[in-house]
Amino acid sequence: AAAKRKRDVPAARPKKRAKKAPSAPGLEAKSSPDGAAPEEYSIPPPVSQGKWKNKERVLIFSSRGINFRTRHLMQDLRTLMPHSKADTKMDRKDQLAVINEVCEMKNCNKCIFFEAKKKQDLYMWFSNTPQGPSAKFLVQNVHTLAELKMTGNCLRGSRPLLSFDPIFDKEPHYALLKELFIQIFSTPQYHPKSQPFVDHVFTFTVTDERIWFRNYQIIEEDASLVEIGPRFVLNLIKIFQGSFGGPTLYENPHYQSPNTHRRLLRLSVAAKLREKQQVKEVQKIKKTGSTVLIGEDPTEVVFKTPAEEKPVEIQLVKPEVKPIVKDKKKLRKIQRKKQKKLFRTEA
Repeated sequence: AAAKRKRDVPAARPKKRAKKAPSAPGLEAKSSPDGAAPEEYSIPPPVSQGKWKNKERVLIFSSRGINFRTRHLMQDLRTLMPHSKADTKMDRKDQLAVINEVCEMKNCNKCIFFEAKKKQDLYMWFSNTPQGPSAKFLVQNVHTLAELKMTGNCLRGSRPLLSFDPIFDKEPHYALLKELFIQIFSTPQYHPKSQPFVDHVFTFTVTDERIWFRNYQIIEEDASLVEIGPRFVLNLIKIFQGSFGGPTLYENPHYQSPNTHRRLLRLSVAAKLREKQQVKEVQKIKKTGSTVLIGEDPTEVVFKTPAEEKPVEIQLVKPEVKPIVKDKKKLRKIQRKKQKKLFRTEA
């Protein structure tokens, strides 16, 4: 029979029974203090709560005028960095300070900006927005994931290890770049788009005053490395105190702009051509100077007999003008007519 409800008093709902989980090894059921049958099963909590604390976001985009290789490189970096964001291409006429506002709109505190000039030179900016510092590099020897047919592969969204050359700890400007690379390329722990695996390595090596970037896969069997890609070389130009500008903290004395490099190549080609012409002229002078002039031999005239002297004849009658006839047949006809006249006069 249904119990009568009292006025102005809500009826008490019956408690739901806890569902019994299937028995599994390693799980122990909580028993009631009265010694009754177990009702609930407890699962041990994870080691870490998995809170996303380091909220680093990197904006990766470019200016207008980039070629297909740069576009593929930019897309490869976006796939390797799950904490990155994309944006539309920036107009060339806009100043670089506008990028700070774009990063603020996208809620990003780091930025990688690809700047193209003359449709052949590629510059890369790494910046900590909006306070700074920022570094400008010239990108050389670009090879993308699609271009390099390598056997290495890694899980999409996995967190990488960062390996740096020992030189990064010796010089101050390299130490600053190391900290900037760590904050940009390292995927934050427990990022929503990242995977809880570490299966590839980003290496930064300094050789020939340039920074060489490589990406390797870690093979579990023997802990060997297989290259995945992409690969590129960064030639440092300047380090600025602010974001995309400000006072210059460091300037690379070994840097040579692509314009001067191309100019020196043209001058070297022109110098080689001039050298070839000079060698030819010297050879001509040697050939003309090598001929030795031999003096006249007086005995050569001994066996030469002088020619008979002919009397000088003075022609008093004007010579007949020969008709200039281009056609040979007409010339023969004229000669025949003259001969016939001579025969008639003789006869």
